Amino acid sequence: MRSAVEHVFACQKGPMALFVRTIGIARAKTKIGMANLVYNMRRLVWWDGRTAPA
Repeated sequence: MRSAVEHVFACQKGPMALFVRTIGIARAKTKIGMANLVYNMRRLVWWDGRTAPA
């Protein structure tokens, strides 16, 4: 499932402008984790906004 994973990284790199430049692995993990959380929240909002086909 290469394409499904690449979409996530492309979204984080492009519109979210994710660039990890921190001191320490803990801060880097936190920053990436927060970016993943925001990405998942945005997808949830998108899914909730969709309507069922009539």
